[in-house]
Amino acid sequence: MSDPSHEDRLALAFVDLADTLVQDFDVINFLHSLTEHCVDLLDVTAAGVLLATPQGQLVDAAASDERTRKLELASLEWDEGPCRDCFHSRAQVTAGSLQAPAVQARWPRFAPAAVELGFTSVVAAPLRLHEQVIGALNLFRDEPGPLPAGQLRLGQALADTATIGVLQQRAVSEHMTVNAQLQAALDSRVIIEQAKGFLAHRRHVDVEEAFTLMRGHARAHRTRFTEIARQVLHGTADPSLLDSGQ
Repeated sequence: MSDPSHEDRLALAFVDLADTLVQDFDVINFLHSLTEHCVDLLDVTAAGVLLATPQGQLVDAAASDERTRKLELASLEWDEGPCRDCFHSRAQVTAGSLQAPAVQARWPRFAPAAVELGFTSVVAAPLRLHEQVIGALNLFRDEPGPLPAGQLRLGQALADTATIGVLQQRAVSEHMTVNAQLQAALDSRVIIEQAKGFLAHRRHVDVEEAFTLMRGHARAHRTRFTEIARQVLHGTADPSLLDSGQ
């Protein structure tokens, strides 16, 4: 059987990002899916998402790989970078060359760090529905030049669809307030990060592989990603996940 075409993968991505009205919806896992679809469908090397708290503070939510996550964590600490500017301006922010003097002057710590990681350009797209902005999506390239206009429109469409999905799921929830949902998402992120480190140490792998193992196990067993992370931390996860030799 041949691999799915780009059009098939595109259709599946939009279906996936729209399917949030499920009982076990996990916003962190959902945003990781967004970054994976972006890397699969767009001419980008990596993607990351920063999510806003009810108080307007940006926090790390998801990234397609570990180097991107570390860069975005650093950008939060430095209080600079495309996602920050995108969120506050409520508009796309594009840097066609991260080595350009104007870009280096605008982001004196972020731009050199991104270049050192091998990125050449970046665009940030708001997670936006009308006037409400709940975060931003970073799209990184390692090829010369900015993201083509058509690709940028598709990236914004994926971000818009994800935003609608998050807000739709939030609106229909009968048992949690908006603040509680966001806090739950942030708590889940902490648990996942702790479990990544624990599993990486236990299986003698890097944290990116540990994350992939947990996410694959969650999908295979149709279990919430956060629940698998808790099981890993408590030592109650399936031995096939905890121990490389089994």
